[in-house]
Amino acid sequence: MSKILIGRYISGNSLVYKMDPRGKLLATIFFILIVFMANNPLSYLIVTVFSLVAVAATKLKPKIFWDGVKPLIWLILFTSFLQLFFTVGGKVYWRWTIFAVSSYGIENAIFIFIRFTVIILISTVMTVTTMPLEIADAIEWILTPLKLIKVPVDKIALVMSIALRFVPTLFDETFKIMNAQRSRGADFNNGGLITRAKAVTPLLVPLFISSLETAIDLSTAMESRGYRGDEGRTKFRVLKWSKYDLVNLGYFASLIVLLLVFRTH
Repeated sequence: MSKILIGRYISGNSLVYKMDPRGKLLATIFFILIVFMANNPLSYLIVTVFSLVAVAATKLKPKIFWDGVKPLIWLILFTSFLQLFFTVGGKVYWRWTIFAVSSYGIENAIFIFIRFTVIILISTVMTVTTMPLEIADAIEWILTPLKLIKVPVDKIALVMSIALRFVPTLFDETFKIMNAQRSRGADFNNGGLITRAKAVTPLLVPLFISSLETAIDLSTAMESRGYRGDEGRTKFRVLKWSKYDLVNLGYFASLIVLLLVFRTH
């Protein structure tokens, strides 16, 4: 079973690691939005090339990014097949009751597959090259304007940082419990949907107890260190924009320009 990469930081020393986490987070959000501007084979080729260049810029092994896509590959394929069989347009190659395969459906299925894949790849680039606490600080910075309407941004950032930090720990604990139960004869892979659901149920109690113990230990550690999340609290790591963020800005600005030029109007 592959590891989930959410919240997992992998150390490195490439250009992407030197970029400010705020810039990487904003670039990721903008990429998810602008990828929908692609609407023809050339524009999707541009998006794919830009994504692969971003992956290569991390100087990490391609397997890391495959591990990021693999847990969602069946969801991507399922969504693509829905487009393939339920989107009708252009030349129809096959039809049976409500199902049909047409040239427009094939094109849409390929585009949906590329769109989901590149979004996961770019999100993985940000996740593996940015520490969870830096991501939380970037989110807090983005939400700063909400302080004007009395939104507790500091508390929201704290919750997000804790969640990002302990998501990998929670998954690791789940795998440990599953392996321990497999060694005692538990089977999580065979049988129908109901059988698998019943097999997973015994995981919930030890996982809940482990999570509760972790939460209690964390709260005790924070109290013993005198943590206060009030306004004006200083940070150990101060985020600073640098010249490397200009590369990030120029990279995605050029992507937007190319999509505007080559997309079909």
